[in-house]
Amino acid sequence: MDVIDLRSDTVTEPTEAMREAMARAVVGDDVFGEDPTVRELEAVAAEMVGKEAAVFVPSGTMGNLVAVLTHTQKGDEVLLEAEAHIYYYEVGSISAVAGVLPRPISGRAGYIAPEQVRAAVRSPNIHFPPPRLLCLENTHNRAGGVPFGPAQVDAVCATAHDLGLAVHLDGARIFNAAVALGVSPSALTQSVDSVMFCVSKGLSAPVGSLLLGSGEFVTRARRFRKMVGGGMRQAGVIAAAGLVALQTMVSRLAEDHRNAQRLARGLATIAGLSVDLERVRTNMIIVQLAEGGPTAPVLVARLRTEGVLVAPIGPMTIRLVTHRHISNALVDAALERIAKVGVELGKGSDAAKVN
Repeated sequence: MDVIDLRSDTVTEPTEAMREAMARAVVGDDVFGEDPTVRELEAVAAEMVGKEAAVFVPSGTMGNLVAVLTHTQKGDEVLLEAEAHIYYYEVGSISAVAGVLPRPISGRAGYIAPEQVRAAVRSPNIHFPPPRLLCLENTHNRAGGVPFGPAQVDAVCATAHDLGLAVHLDGARIFNAAVALGVSPSALTQSVDSVMFCVSKGLSAPVGSLLLGSGEFVTRARRFRKMVGGGMRQAGVIAAAGLVALQTMVSRLAEDHRNAQRLARGLATIAGLSVDLERVRTNMIIVQLAEGGPTAPVLVARLRTEGVLVAPIGPMTIRLVTHRHISNALVDAALERIAKVGVELGKGSDAAKVN
């Protein structure tokens, strides 16, 4: 039985073109600024998102941490959405390492509206940490991969800048957002002061992320990258895969989005599962389990025995993510297996039909 891995797009493996590029990569010492392949990746990335410069980092989590370190000082306040990846999944690094105080704001489907930012920024007072940075996320992971358009991003950035805040964008899946919305990546990043994106998720490179901003910002960010252990040497070996990812893998993300919609429609026909189809805009699906039925850990464990891997993200919530290894045929196979498990667990099922 084939294993159908829907836990995350991080499970994607490098393409043959990536492996070939890695094997023949021209390299140098990146800490000395002498790796030509890393420099090329950074230049291509900066052009794609409309920023002056970029720095290559091992992971998105490190990229976000380095951004916060570069924008802030210890004791500053950082505004972010209450379920943002930086706040929810990055081990408290911005507090433990950067020494800043997060101020979570409950957004609307992951989006922080301008008026919410204005309401959250307090007047200067000796008792309050100085607000310094707003962190956004696009697409928003825990909201189900929801993308936010240029008008939304520009509006909240305008308010933040008016209040004296810098803006960092966790754009781990910014290319998913751009493809889903039919806009250029730079349209989604023009108003932010810095942005991080990953080449290791739906773009299928094996490792790596880029942190981008002004030339002056990136110069300072390199120092913090070194501080937190991100200074790499002959990193061109992995940067080569990132270059192939940016050159060949962006447009095909639309296929992942179509498969996510196909999968979501099928899941919505299975008794005991609830999907908000309006939120399935990119490659993620959030599924709510019915009260009184199996919990997320129970369902996840049972699905594993059927060769379907999904991720629990709450006691009664699971997440499924499509990627380049998930074909139409595997979507249909996954639906059949999930429906079978639903019946066995006493929830019943309609036929898992895909329109």
